[in-house]
Amino acid sequence: MSIEVLTLIMLGAMMLLLIMGLPLAFVTGIIAFVFALTLFGPMAMTLIASRIYSFVSVYALVAVPMFVLMASILERSGVAADLFKAMHVFAGGLRGGLAVQTMAVAVLMAAMTGIIGGEIVLLGLVALPQMLRLNYDRKLAIGTICAGGSLGTMIPPSIVLIFFGLTAGVSIGDLFMATIIPGLLLASLYVAYILIRCYINPDLGPPAPADERDMPLREKLLLVRDVMLPLGVAGMVLGSIYGGIASVSEAAGMGVVGVIISAWIRKELTWEMMRGSLHQTMMTCGVIIWLVFGANALIGVYNLMGGIEFVKSLITGLPFGPMGIILIMMAILILLGFFIDWIGIMLLTMPIFVPIIVGFGYSPIWFGILFCMNMQISYLSPPFGPAAFYLKGVAPPEISLQDIYNSLWPFMMLQIVGMGLVLYFPILALWLPSLVYGN
Repeated sequence: MSIEVLTLIMLGAMMLLLIMGLPLAFVTGIIAFVFALTLFGPMAMTLIASRIYSFVSVYALVAVPMFVLMASILERSGVAADLFKAMHVFAGGLRGGLAVQTMAVAVLMAAMTGIIGGEIVLLGLVALPQMLRLNYDRKLAIGTICAGGSLGTMIPPSIVLIFFGLTAGVSIGDLFMATIIPGLLLASLYVAYILIRCYINPDLGPPAPADERDMPLREKLLLVRDVMLPLGVAGMVLGSIYGGIASVSEAAGMGVVGVIISAWIRKELTWEMMRGSLHQTMMTCGVIIWLVFGANALIGVYNLMGGIEFVKSLITGLPFGPMGIILIMMAILILLGFFIDWIGIMLLTMPIFVPIIVGFGYSPIWFGILFCMNMQISYLSPPFGPAAFYLKGVAPPEISLQDIYNSLWPFMMLQIVGMGLVLYFPILALWLPSLVYGN
């Protein structure tokens, strides 16, 4: 059979198995096994195994369970609640101030965790009841939490960026540095949207009552003090990476030590908390590693079939310039984001897309930031947007899944605007790495 027919059969088999409800990791693994055995015989299994081993044996991959464990410990401590209370220092009587405060907490939590699931759950438990109590517009409150919580894909130490660096073979430190401005740009777009809407219609985000915002200075300082230690740990972890003092894996390991000490000082360190954190870490990393196995096997088999070269020639042969082809790539990623999670999309597409980008003379670091911004959209987009399901799990019963999806569209449009700005102004992503590292 020709590579065109084999590609169609492979895509059809993937769609059929996914519709049947099989997890993506097993879908990719099954298809890789069947195609390898049918087309190349049993000896192809050793080639697939060596490809998988070469990926999972990379030392930098150690950073993933370390950052997940660091996030899990922070989730189970009272840091999120204390951080939210401390933001009263800045919210004041501003219209929409509580939503802005929630976005600020989301950015800080993203800098401490790097994953989105727990962050959305925490904000849903801490911030959503407060905004509903103050009669905030329900859609504005829900959108703020889901969009702010998904910033964990952009703000270092992002797990998405770590995997992109390993997949594309680029510096994770450079990626962490490059994503700072785009991540803050997205957060700024969200804040501007909140403030403008609340200025036009003050009923959407009433200011906090005077008795809540007029807190004595001593109490405000105590609230700030309670979160300084965990924030300091996150700052040291990222600072050691940016400063070249430690590798990503070393910084992640020390971050775990730091948050354990922080929890102990805050009198929150218990055996139950550590046991739960370790269990969550193992579950999260177990899912990720099976996805890595399946996607790497599938890409390995497809490469043996000549499929990657076929897709490259198909894309580069389109009657568009480089920017037109990049826009098509972005559209493909958005479409895949409706149905597949980020790691599956990354492992299936980046081995094809990144060499094309490099061939056009563009920076793979810039493209990595675009990918992360694209995955921000996938976290919110129906029918399988994870952010909606995370929030639904902790939202009041009267808030339906449809209510959540209806609240996310304005923020998805803002994500597209932010991605468009970075797409047409690459300096937004490349200025800091060039300034710090001279790249």
